Amino acid sequence: MSTVLIAVDESKYAENAFRWYAAHIHKPTNKVILLHAMENIFIPEMRKSSFPSTMSPGRIQELQKESDEKAKALKEKYAVMAAGLGIDAEVRVEKSDSKPEHTIVDIANKEKVTCVVTGSRGMGIIRRTILGSTSDFILHHTLCPVAVVKMDE
Repeated sequence: MSTVLIAVDESKYAENAFRWYAAHIHKPTNKVILLHAMENIFIPEMRKSSFPSTMSPGRIQELQKESDEKAKALKEKYAVMAAGLGIDAEVRVEKSDSKPEHTIVDIANKEKVTCVVTGSRGMGIIRRTILGSTSDFILHHTLCPVAVVKMDE
């Protein structure tokens, strides 16, 4: 049995990557992990440097609640999408103190996945060089093949 990790978020690029996987490489025997990696911006160490000192603990709590609600909605959306595509998938939301691409790579390597599928925003070479790219990071740091799916625009 192969294990495939598909990196998902709120973007149309992630949806496209999941649909591409379903149409082109899915096998019913595959274990499928749909992973949304969230950067936890609400940890105390980061509050001091990332938020103005005037932000109240109540406001931080509100923002955390909003973030949790968005994650829950995303998890539900992908569960419904997977069922609609006839794919039995584990939908996971992982909060981490590191960047999402690091979390994706860590989980892919820990789970010993056979393949990672991720979307691409299709940035040009200059923007990608300056800003970095989640898909580039995943491609260069996982221990398995990576499918970077571009949009059919």
